[in-house]
Amino acid sequence: MTATDRTATATADTTDLLVAVYRETLGTADLDRDSDFYEVGGDSLTAFQITGRLQEVLGVEVPVSLVFAYPTPADLASVVDSDFVQA
Repeated sequence: MTATDRTATATADTTDLLVAVYRETLGTADLDRDSDFYEVGGDSLTAFQITGRLQEVLGVEVPVSLVFAYPTPADLASVVDSDFVQA
């Protein structure tokens, strides 16, 4: 497995985690990797809950501003992996 393959796998795992966290936090079971945080009813409290859950699971402090800047689980997973998990 190449470094690129490992990165893609890690991002996919983080995306799956974020989809689950979004579903749990927003109370909507039909969210997917491309669901937009704003369109499914996300707000500042929900964003703090999402980052708190990421800290519990991944052990990293993700700034809440990233939830707003990268509103889909796929986009946020990419940033979390590159800036926090693999750093």
